[in-house]
Amino acid sequence: MRYTFDDAHAPTLKDFQYYSMLGSRGIWRKGWKASTTHPTLSDWGHFGQDHWELYHTDVDRSESRDLAAEHPEILEELKALWFAAAGRFSGLPIDDRGVVELLTTPRPHLAGKVYRATYFPGTDPVPEAVAPNILNRSYKIGALVDIPPTGSEGVLFHEGTRFGGHVLYIKEGHLNYSYNFVGMETITITSDEEVPAGKDIILAAVFDKEGEEAGGAAFGTLTLYINEEKVGEGRIRTQPSRFGLGSYITVGRAYGAGVIEDLPGEHPWTFTGTIDRVTIDISGRQYVDLEKEARAILARI
Repeated sequence: MRYTFDDAHAPTLKDFQYYSMLGSRGIWRKGWKASTTHPTLSDWGHFGQDHWELYHTDVDRSESRDLAAEHPEILEELKALWFAAAGRFSGLPIDDRGVVELLTTPRPHLAGKVYRATYFPGTDPVPEAVAPNILNRSYKIGALVDIPPTGSEGVLFHEGTRFGGHVLYIKEGHLNYSYNFVGMETITITSDEEVPAGKDIILAAVFDKEGEEAGGAAFGTLTLYINEEKVGEGRIRTQPSRFGLGSYITVGRAYGAGVIEDLPGEHPWTFTGTIDRVTIDISGRQYVDLEKEARAILARI
């Protein structure tokens, strides 16, 4: 957090900038800056042992000369001002959690708890923050599509950025699912069979979580289905944190630079068939095609 404050009614809190992040703290006032770099280790504590540095930024913009020993009175004044500002701006107690813990701790969801969501082509990108949260759990992605006799290719479902995300798509007639793990490695599962032509075809990717690595990443089996037939599977691991800022869900096309480089066609890799809808489910319940069941019931009447 960072604040710039100018309050004529509070002379001790006038014309300064204050920040606090992962236990590290800093404050600037009237050309002087005091800061301390806290070890980003979970539950480290010992804030009183952090070394504070002092710089006169009006004459030392690169902060190359630490003046803490020469001007202890200025340093103590700035430290006291930091705590006054932290109290005023709800910066206390100091958050000592590490980066991984901060990213994996559940936060209030803007749309409430979303266990199942359906998306449609031609709509605006949906921010990851209001989509079903697939972190550290099993999930299913299913697309209901029409494939013309000449075949189709392109993106069915896309979420994330080149720094992490996943995408379901058809390339060279085969169903593919690619998972980009924090921009470090990409695993692609490809169907053994080609996607057939026809109407109301269900193409799905199902991830079954089997465990977690030491860093919090989940691992398990990703299985591809065409209708109810299993057509491919492979091992993947999923990252323990959100895909990042600028991460959106899109249907029928990719967003931005794309989760992977090897998508079929040209940007934005638009699907050439017809997508009725795409559903993502993290409820753990078995997928049921209610329309198909309704048609079957009506046929028996």
